[in-house]
Amino acid sequence: MLVSAHPTTADSPAPPNPAPSPVRVGIVVFDGVTMLDASGPAEALHLAGRSGGSYAVDFLSPHGGTVATSSGMAIADTIPARAAGAVDTLVVAGAEHLAGPAVDPDLLTAVEALAGPARRVASVCTGAFVLAELGLLDGRRATTHWRHASALARRYPAIDVDPDVIQLRDGRFLTSAGITAGIDLSLALIEDDLGAEAARSTARELVVFLQRPGGQSQFAAAPMPASPDPVLRPVIEAVRADPAGDHTAPALAARAAVSPRHLSRLFDREIGMPPTRWVESVRLEQAQRLLLEGASVTRAAQRSGFGSDETLRRVFARHLRTTPSEYRDRFRTTERDTTGHGGTTDRVDSTTAVAPGKK
Repeated sequence: MLVSAHPTTADSPAPPNPAPSPVRVGIVVFDGVTMLDASGPAEALHLAGRSGGSYAVDFLSPHGGTVATSSGMAIADTIPARAAGAVDTLVVAGAEHLAGPAVDPDLLTAVEALAGPARRVASVCTGAFVLAELGLLDGRRATTHWRHASALARRYPAIDVDPDVIQLRDGRFLTSAGITAGIDLSLALIEDDLGAEAARSTARELVVFLQRPGGQSQFAAAPMPASPDPVLRPVIEAVRADPAGDHTAPALAARAAVSPRHLSRLFDREIGMPPTRWVESVRLEQAQRLLLEGASVTRAAQRSGFGSDETLRRVFARHLRTTPSEYRDRFRTTERDTTGHGGTTDRVDSTTAVAPGKK
């Protein structure tokens, strides 16, 4: 007797629900691409599979084949854009040269064709210049690496460029700041698709915060010259050793045995900012560190040289767009394991800046 492979009787078990189709993500790469701009998002999306997600990530390029990255590594077997077909989400990686005077026409053609039918279009770092050149960001808010934000705003005045935030969402377009912000971007995509818990789980796998608020400032650590001028070295060492010390402009100049004006010129040349601003950035680093160690706002303010809670709050609002208390609660990265084994677990949370009035 023959038995049907597809029983139809009333008491037959229902067939299992088919697995959801993977979300297809195309990451656009090209010669000179910043490796982490491409690999960071790809790895985050791959790890989301452990939380029940399913992403099919392809590396796409204008002509296919092997692409050389800025770090000297190569991405092999990229898919030519013309053969890629439709993607759900398009991510344009960045590279230093994209902020230059011209964007490769072949890259523009590839991205234009892929972006049209995509549900979401995103950029990491200077990938925003590609979207901008195509006019896709006109009338929208966008961000990029802080170092290139002024060039983006100058070249494309129809875009409302925010130079400070880590990422921005405006309609179906997402733009993010440099390098590691691509991971924040991917976590935002994962949260969209799979929910906050999946994004938190992925962040724990990556050992990163989930995810830095999109509106958080791109505040960088206090810059340090690779080989500081001998006149500046004792000044830098003194401030680093004791951020709460007397570091007024006259005190710093006296320590360097130069005039305040000459010291200011040295700082501008070697570090790229005035001495008082650099001191503030060192103190802010110290305050952040103390808060993450569990210090009160008052103690962090005193030990970092800000003197009062109110001064520290103003500095946090200006640089980080948050309060010291909120920063401590959001970014304190470890807490005691409730199992009693003394282990640690990453604490994570998320928000994303969304441009008003756009769907």
